[in-house]
Amino acid sequence: MNRITVEELEAWFLGDVEAITSAYPRVSAKALGKPKYQDSDAIAGGTAEALEQVMKKAGYYPGGMPKIEVATRISSVMDPMRNRSRSFQVFREGLSAMA
Repeated sequence: MNRITVEELEAWFLGDVEAITSAYPRVSAKALGKPKYQDSDAIAGGTAEALEQVMKKAGYYPGGMPKIEVATRISSVMDPMRNRSRSFQVFREGLSAMA
């Protein structure tokens, strides 16, 4: 199976609001429920920038978001079945088909 991540990996993180709020308790689930975050694969202006903005508003990483740290923390609590990112679901389904 070959897959290319066209947009940034942060779209997959934004697809699992519960994982973000679990890894970063000060992030508001209500803020991530806004319409602009509903389709994480279609966020305009870049998903890394959107996630960084959410983090900064919650008081995390005022000097800039460390992508590897954020990826590690969020991915450790992600639930592949609840993630609403369409690109993530296509990837997950592809892996399932291979198994």
